[in-house]
Amino acid sequence: MKKLLILTLGLIFMLALVLSACGGGSEPEQVPAQADKGDPVKGKELFLSCSACHGPAGEGVPGLGKDMAGSEFIAGKTDDELVEFIKVGRDPGDPLNTTGVAMPPKGSNPALTDEDLYDIVAYLREIQQ
Repeated sequence: MKKLLILTLGLIFMLALVLSACGGGSEPEQVPAQADKGDPVKGKELFLSCSACHGPAGEGVPGLGKDMAGSEFIAGKTDDELVEFIKVGRDPGDPLNTTGVAMPPKGSNPALTDEDLYDIVAYLREIQQ
């Protein structure tokens, strides 16, 4: 069974290589580049205000805040999208809220600027696993 799985994965990989080589001369699809807007060192300091719910290293606090280090949500968003998300927060009634606890806009810190939020996002990018 294990050999069959390895063989299947190998064939899928080879097929993906062959298909990617047959691009037909068109431009390759561009992945949006992340703007280099944030300072992760400053972001780590600012993230301390998030640690009550998300843990000091972004590991999450059960029943309060999600794990930031292994978050597929964070990995799948651009920096701009994450900043907009943090600005708005997430209501407990949101169907995507799996903790039932509100994430307040700007983590309950209305003094955070856009620059601060980009710094926090830069830190989150650094702790992603």
